[in-house]
Amino acid sequence: MMRTFTTMRLALAAAFAIGLASAAHAQTPAARQPTISVTGTGEAELKPDFATIHVSVETTGDTVAQASSANRAGTERVLARIQGLGIGKDDIQTANFQVFQTPPRLGPDGREIKVPKFSANHQLRIKTRNIDGVGQLAGEILASGDMTFQSVSFGLDRQEEGGDKAREAAVRDARRQAEVYAGAAGVALGRLIEIRDGSAQPFEPQPMMRTQMAFKAADSIPLVPPATIRYTANVQLVWELAERP
Repeated sequence: MMRTFTTMRLALAAAFAIGLASAAHAQTPAARQPTISVTGTGEAELKPDFATIHVSVETTGDTVAQASSANRAGTERVLARIQGLGIGKDDIQTANFQVFQTPPRLGPDGREIKVPKFSANHQLRIKTRNIDGVGQLAGEILASGDMTFQSVSFGLDRQEEGGDKAREAAVRDARRQAEVYAGAAGVALGRLIEIRDGSAQPFEPQPMMRTQMAFKAADSIPLVPPATIRYTANVQLVWELAERP
C-alpha cells in the first residue's frame, strides 16, 4: 500500500511538472515577423473642363426691404446681361445671399459719415466651358458695372479620376521606396499586410481679383487659365519582410 501511494505521488508530481512546462511554452510569444512601413506620395495632372466666374451684386438701403429690393433689381439686370452673352440659365447659380447692417464709416476728420443702414450682397457662380475665353467673358460680364468681380476657379467633370490616378501613383511610389530599403538591408518584400488610405486633394491656381472698375464691352481681364489641375495623394503601406530567395 505504501509503495502504491508513493507511485501515485510521483506520477502526480510528474504530471504537474509537465503542465507547468506546457503553460510556460504557451505563454512564450511567437517570434514577431519583421515588417516595413512606407508612405508614398503621388501626383496626377488633368486638363480642366470648365471655369467658374464668381461675381457679386451689392446694394444698400436704409431698411432691409430697400436693400433687398435694390438687390433684386440689380440682379435681374445682371442675369439679363449674362444670358445675353450666351450663358444658359443652368450655368448661373446663387452661391450666397445675405443682408447685413452697414458698418459705420469715419471721414478724415474722424466724424462718422452718414451711409445707408443696410447692405445686401448676392453672390453668383457663372460656369463656362470656354477656358481660353474666360478673360474676355469676365470683361464682358463686368461691362455693365453692376457687379463686383471676385474670383475665377477651374474644375473637372471627372473629379474622381484625378484622385484615383494620384492614388495609383502613390502606391507605386511606396512600393519603389520599400524595395529600395529592403534591397539595401539584404532582405525581400513579403506579403502586403496593411494599406492606410491617405488623402487625395486637387491643387489648382486660382487668380483672385476684386474690382468695380468700368469695363468696355471689348475689354478682357488678364486671366491665365492653368494648363492642368494637379491632384496629390498619399498612402501608407506595410509589408512583411522575408529572406532573399
